[in-house]
Amino acid sequence: MAAMNSAWRFGDRYIIKKLTSKSRLAFTFRHARPLSPYYGAMSSGVYRWSGRYANTREFGRIGATRNLSTMSNFERLPFKKKSFMERPIHVSLERSLKSPFALRSQLKNAKRVVIKLGSAVITREDECGLALGRLASIVEQVAELQNEGRECLMVTSGAVAFGKQKLAHEQTLSMSMRETLHQRDRHNNSTKPFFVIEPRAAAAVGQSGLMSLYDAMFSQYGVKIAQVLVTKPDFYNEETRRHLASTVSELISLNIVPIINTNDAVSPPPLADEDLAGVISIKDNDSLAARLAAEVQADLLILMSDVDGIYTCPPSEEGARLINTYSPNYAVNIQYGKKSRVGLGGMDSKVRSACWALEKGISVVICNGMAENAVRNIIAGRKLGTFFTDCKNGGVSIESAAEHARDGGRQLQNLTGSQRSDIIQNLAELLLERQPQILKANLEDLKILNEMSTVKSGGVVPLLGRLTLTPAKLKSLSDGLKQIADSSADIVGRVMRRTLLAKGLELTQVTVPIGVLLVIFESRPDVLPQVAALAIASANGLLLKGGKEATHSNQILMDVVHQALDTAGVPQAVSLVRRNNSYWCCCPTFFLFST
Repeated sequence: MAAMNSAWRFGDRYIIKKLTSKSRLAFTFRHARPLSPYYGAMSSGVYRWSGRYANTREFGRIGATRNLSTMSNFERLPFKKKSFMERPIHVSLERSLKSPFALRSQLKNAKRVVIKLGSAVITREDECGLALGRLASIVEQVAELQNEGRECLMVTSGAVAFGKQKLAHEQTLSMSMRETLHQRDRHNNSTKPFFVIEPRAAAAVGQSGLMSLYDAMFSQYGVKIAQVLVTKPDFYNEETRRHLASTVSELISLNIVPIINTNDAVSPPPLADEDLAGVISIKDNDSLAARLAAEVQADLLILMSDVDGIYTCPPSEEGARLINTYSPNYAVNIQYGKKSRVGLGGMDSKVRSACWALEKGISVVICNGMAENAVRNIIAGRKLGTFFTDCKNGGVSIESAAEHARDGGRQLQNLTGSQRSDIIQNLAELLLERQPQILKANLEDLKILNEMSTVKSGGVVPLLGRLTLTPAKLKSLSDGLKQIADSSADIVGRVMRRTLLAKGLELTQVTVPIGVLLVIFESRPDVLPQVAALAIASANGLLLKGGKEATHSNQILMDVVHQALDTAGVPQAVSLVRRNNSYWCCCPTFFLFST
């Protein structure tokens, strides 16, 4: 076979393959998925993988080469355009490493979405039957995502509640008149029901009814569904796990929404087993959704519950605050409350499952499934629920930066007025000394903005004027800082007023630092040293959040500020934050003032 290059279709991505004279096939994955139609143009015909399953032992790992002559499942077909069509086979290959979305605004790019519906979301208050209104709203949103071209999977509860409703009706019909009246009296007295229904039996009865309900709802939007029942051993056996991935892959390729649920009719009760070899154990639907998302290599996992997200303490307690953005890389003190009235997992289980999925490159959002348009708002990037992100490359956490600013502000307060004035004086001189580096960094920002102007022309000219730094502007800025330095000696501790209240009793009003300041400013890099000088003069810690258009300029100016602060041993009194502003809610200790 003559040497040639061509592209093979791999799910919704491409694999570059190279055929050599020895008929060897080299795979290079740019972005691997478990779905892969292996069709490719080879010479004058088409080769197709005809096997039902393929695993890493047959294909080799990513980047490996395999001899076509040893792969009997490859067959040559006559070259016809109609034959060159997308038809998936089912493989289990390790995907290339990818990072989860860092920002909420990137969630709109999620292609494959796993949505887990908690028992508390779709179950009525009496735990007997489903909340049809909430369920219909979620189904409508999932159907819209599916019709947009996304690939949706659902992990659902509700079979037990649906079955309880049926069995309760059957048991009521089998009761005598005396038992029926007695049960009604007990119900009116707000006590437990007269009879107790076995959950496994209820699940067996309710599973068919639940799927019929889903089928009727999704059919209104032209979406087909399929039921997939799994148990805990299905994920621990390599063959059954491969079969599960194969089935789900085939359903997704046919534009069918798989609805996955644990087979509660035969599932054993949850055990307190430990996670082994970095794989989370299946204890509830939260861990099931995380494992499933990893198996199908989803882009986004949405865990729906009856709370708005993760709180610093149980929501019913005073002082509980919602954490909009959570990262496992920095510690946030969280007190978990009790789990919901139905279901196996609580918030602790959701957080552990979310963190495990995040390690696998899957973005996770925990939200309130009862909120209006929750799924659509999450995909649109709106601030809803708790967004899990990996902050490894984002610098120090907001909490650490605030702690450093607080400690640095206290150290500034311990300095004399003349020492703080010297820091500002050094800052003014450094602006002129490091002028070449500052202008070079500013030129990088201007270059990026000019490239953006080819796409977005509106408002670019005024922004260029604010963003541009010149030698004259730096000289004027340096002179202004020197004026602040000259007048800052007595800013802290200045006596503003004295009032004689009584003989020997005098009330004195003096100036004191505020504490920690947060200043958010637009893309004007000259603002940074000015605000830093004012914070130093008033002995306040400072957190700065600048516009993204001035990233390079702000960074070099921040280095200059740190160099000036380092002369007095307080380099951490001023910090520059380069994260999305949704992180500010993660700081549970400090009051941050915006001006």
